[in-house]
Amino acid sequence: MIDMTKYEVKCRLKKGDEVIVLSGRCAGQKGKIDNIDRKHDKVLVSGINLVKRHTKPSVSDQEGGIVEKAAPLHISKVALVDPKTKKATRIGYKIEDGKKVRFAKASGTILA
Repeated sequence: MIDMTKYEVKCRLKKGDEVIVLSGRCAGQKGKIDNIDRKHDKVLVSGINLVKRHTKPSVSDQEGGIVEKAAPLHISKVALVDPKTKKATRIGYKIEDGKKVRFAKASGTILA
């Protein structure tokens, strides 16, 4: 049996990309990617998938209490937002002027 935990999924998303959540309780919400964890195939999107954590008072956090923070989502649950149509799209690669660039497959616009 092959251990699939050591294989990484091809991730075409980058930090700063605007994405839309495809499924789950946050479906349809849009936000920018803050962090990508390639080892666990997770993305952290600002303002999306907020969870409440109960924290004890400590030296760094004097008060403690209930803190709301963003939890990571699986890469398969998010899709890039097309800059032209503002809908979910897939990402492709092509060579332009000798450089490899990403483009939105729905509209063909080149991504930064």
